[in-house]
Amino acid sequence: MKKIVLTGGGTLGHVTPHLALIPHLQQAGYEIHYIGTEKGMEADKMRAVPGVIYHAVKSGKLRRYFSWQNFTDPFRVLAGAVQSARLMGKIKPDVCFSKGGFVAVPVVFGAWLHHVPTVCHESDLTPGLANKLCKPFAKRFATTFPECAAALGDKAEMTGTPLRPELFSGSREKGLSLFGFDGKKPVLLMMGGSLGAQAVNKALREALSELAKTFDVAHICGKGNLDEQLSGIPGYTQFEFLDKDLPDALAACDVVLSRAGANALCEFQALCKPLLLVPYPKGASRGDQILNAESLRKRGLCHVLAQENMTAETLAKALLETWADREALVAAVRQAPPADGTKRVLEMIEEVQKKK
Repeated sequence: MKKIVLTGGGTLGHVTPHLALIPHLQQAGYEIHYIGTEKGMEADKMRAVPGVIYHAVKSGKLRRYFSWQNFTDPFRVLAGAVQSARLMGKIKPDVCFSKGGFVAVPVVFGAWLHHVPTVCHESDLTPGLANKLCKPFAKRFATTFPECAAALGDKAEMTGTPLRPELFSGSREKGLSLFGFDGKKPVLLMMGGSLGAQAVNKALREALSELAKTFDVAHICGKGNLDEQLSGIPGYTQFEFLDKDLPDALAACDVVLSRAGANALCEFQALCKPLLLVPYPKGASRGDQILNAESLRKRGLCHVLAQENMTAETLAKALLETWADREALVAAVRQAPPADGTKRVLEMIEEVQKKK
């Protein structure tokens, strides 16, 4: 039996593409091992997937700001590399697939030490620090954006992002029932990513009275961000997080307000949803979301509102403009290259393991 090691963690965006690939890998006859952190988001997700063998290793975060942990985490990364190398020797996989994040670096290095070929995937327009560090040890790179493939050189190819097939099987009726809406108004869905988006949450709630004139509003606000004072308001519903119900929620929505994480953007594109993006500002991230959003905006695939320009008034205005422009936005998305990279990424994995 062929064996594959999957790795990646830190955010849900580093995990969901694996969930898209796993059923296909199982069908192709792979024994699947996942190397992740002991308590990261990937741990609970992957331990719950039937047929996936989970291995926990130590890992340090790759920070771009001062923290005392920057002095101790290199030792955790080194310990993780030793653990990963031992696991590679024990598992003896045919191939490794990395989705990035800080846990991926020691795993990809451990694979290289044991001559296990690795395919890495980068979702953002520019390579993240983890994938930059992994580049010397990887055979191939799959990317979501053409700009990223160009930056990574001959090893890289634009493929899109692996997307879970269940995203396309949602029911509008079930979604409306979940929200408690009657479907007479268009549905605005706000998604802030797996950790929520405080600034956008606040502006959206302050704009509710204006937005309610046009939309019913479904708000996925992130863990710990529910506002009990708004419970029971007609035309507004809020959730900390949606998992199994997310396909129905997406089927029920008519326009999306979101941050600009690359995996979520691919999902919205594949579902042809009109988008207003409020990317994380430069000071709160490495600026990748700003670049992601700008790339889509230049191609006519979304509208963008910078967080520094966002108030309740400007947010409501931008959402109404996005809704008014919905036909042109959807037409542009339909003409763009496919956002679902599942098929091509699986082919790359097969190619590198056969050349081993």
